[in-house]
Amino acid sequence: MESQKHRQPARIDPVPDDLESAQAKLVYVFLDATGGATVDELGEILAMKKIDILSVLNSLSSAGYVTRAGATYVVAN
Repeated sequence: MESQKHRQPARIDPVPDDLESAQAKLVYVFLDATGGATVDELGEILAMKKIDILSVLNSLSSAGYVTRAGATYVVAN
């Protein structure tokens, strides 16, 4: 057990109050916790259909909560 390194827990910002969709909250928290992901990564890890992910990302982008950096979506600062 001594060889295990203890990591500091990642600081995740609170989910915006106006996010009502469970999928939007899930995508937002995942992007915040991981520092970003592609549509394919989100689909694989969150077990969501690509069309649903794109819809959620479009909504989050329109609201200013996420931005796209190349193929990767990240939480906007």
